[in-house]
Amino acid sequence: MRELSLHILDIVENGITAGADLIHITVEEAKSGDYLKIVIRDNGRGLPEEKRKKLTDPFVTSRTTRRVGLGLPLLAAAAERCDGKLQVETDSNKGTEVTATFKYSHIDRAPLGDIVATITTLIMGNPDVDFVYCHIVEDRDFVLDTREVRNELEDIALTDPVVIHHLTKSIRNSIDQLASGGTESQLTEEQDG
Repeated sequence: MRELSLHILDIVENGITAGADLIHITVEEAKSGDYLKIVIRDNGRGLPEEKRKKLTDPFVTSRTTRRVGLGLPLLAAAAERCDGKLQVETDSNKGTEVTATFKYSHIDRAPLGDIVATITTLIMGNPDVDFVYCHIVEDRDFVLDTREVRNELEDIALTDPVVIHHLTKSIRNSIDQLASGGTESQLTEEQDG
């Protein structure tokens, strides 16, 4: 995959397939520390014991629609190619947490891609799942929690096109502020406006 956001989409879809109804996605960019970290945590069923032993084997999958499971192996290869690593913690009672780290400045590190489109696509396509998206750049962060958005909307669906448009614009503006070094008050004003 050419963009890391597509890896995120794939791993999140695996969690949803495993019955998750709450997924946390964290992207941490630390240029000063020269690393990029992606953490995806879900409250699904976790992975069966036999699958845990072969997490990065592309010929093992729990899906019935295809015979190969490329999500984790491709993410592991992308991380290792950039002096990083992939860690997976899974428990049948607590869900799964996937952590991928990359050397930020590595020439082979794929770009993050359109993370905003990935997040809004997940929200639109999974109306019964809640997402907590946290994007951190150095010591500044932006957090979107769909549970809070649902509470504010009351009777309006989170998947309403007007809501999705507003969320897309808000997330994109907030991430742009993070990238440009915006202050916390600027980020709060963007979220409120």
